[in-house]
Amino acid sequence: MDFSHIDANYFLLAVVIVAVIILIAVVYARNRRAATARIRQRFGPEYERAVREHGSERRAEAQLVNREKRVGKLSIRELAPIERDRFTNQWNSLQLRFVDSPKGAVAEADDLIVLLMQTRGYPMGDFDQRAADISVDHPIVVNNYRSAHSIAVRLRNGDASTEDLRKAMIHYRALFDEMVQVAAPPVARRDVA
Repeated sequence: MDFSHIDANYFLLAVVIVAVIILIAVVYARNRRAATARIRQRFGPEYERAVREHGSERRAEAQLVNREKRVGKLSIRELAPIERDRFTNQWNSLQLRFVDSPKGAVAEADDLIVLLMQTRGYPMGDFDQRAADISVDHPIVVNNYRSAHSIAVRLRNGDASTEDLRKAMIHYRALFDEMVQVAAPPVARRDVA
């Protein structure tokens, strides 16, 4: 019997299988890089923070995609003009009070931000969940929220200087300005599979 013909067929089949496996690997790698680039662009500095927090890009990306899915199910809305005016007036008033009562103004700013988020439709879970939720639509200023809130917590513990309070107001102002003025999320929501 001549087995050379059979060996050639097995060799050809093996080459085709290897080629298909390589092709699948290349397509997978390309899709993975594209997904990473999309998530990195969408979340900006929040992406790097998530990588540090979760220890790997894959775990961070999975967490960020889960945030997108969660927030995508929420009914986040823009403010009505009258609501925008009311919040802006409240902010301007508490900023003026900062000169005479910096501690009171920072505490009020923290409360006003929470009320603004609630009015826009963000759920009011614990702070970490609120920060994660707003990071989806406001990835650039979410770190301001974390910094300001950290100072507000230190204030409640009696451990914040006047300079810290000034910084908290600046951080709150950045988040406030974006959340009160934005008619729609600054980064278009995409359907996430």
